[in-house]
Amino acid sequence: MARQTSGRAERDLKVRVTTARRRKLSSTRWLERQLNDPYVRRAKAEGYRGRAAYKLIEIDDKHRFLKPGARVLDLGSAPGGWCQVAARRVNALGERQGKATGRVIGIDLKEIDPIPGAEIHVLDLLSEGADDRIRDWLGGKADVVMSDMAANSSGHRQTDHARIMALCEAAADLAFDVLDEGGTFVAKVLAGGPDSSLQVVLKRRFAKVVNMKPPASRTDSREKFVVATGFRAERGTKG
Repeated sequence: MARQTSGRAERDLKVRVTTARRRKLSSTRWLERQLNDPYVRRAKAEGYRGRAAYKLIEIDDKHRFLKPGARVLDLGSAPGGWCQVAARRVNALGERQGKATGRVIGIDLKEIDPIPGAEIHVLDLLSEGADDRIRDWLGGKADVVMSDMAANSSGHRQTDHARIMALCEAAADLAFDVLDEGGTFVAKVLAGGPDSSLQVVLKRRFAKVVNMKPPASRTDSREKFVVATGFRAERGTKG
């Protein structure tokens, strides 16, 4: 059961959730946070599949890589918010007259409901032959490779960091294979861990590498995003 506290104005009201008999306190706190999250409310109002869509919107508003006509590969795309943003911004449906039509391919371990303007595939990026299958689906180079992949939390900080960095490194390796000259790589990482080796590699392969925490990221989250622009293709690389 949810109730609202009194306040001087509607915008000051916060939803308080009482703990049900069979609901854990942590679940109650998560539900309360969701009900009071302005990004969650905004996502519902604007038709996005989750608040994570606004992380990509804020990242792209600053770095401007989702341009009409761009070819985008989205790794770890469930539930689909990033694909939705990308499809709209690269004009994947051709709705913006006079603008080039882009393409969006989403990859995830689980099935995702269809997204207008996006081509969705179920695949484990770490499985054998995954890179070859993705290159076949692309049928050419990509302008943007982006990853919001995250491993299930173990509750152990160092383990969780190692897992998400392994996913980020796998995404980066794929990006090196499929990105076109001048392309962009965006990936989620966790602050407070040893990711210097990845940063060194990215700085060698891209003209500019920055880290940012978009406003849509929760303040208590350790997540940040590495944004690498201006890909430098090397002779002898795949693709």
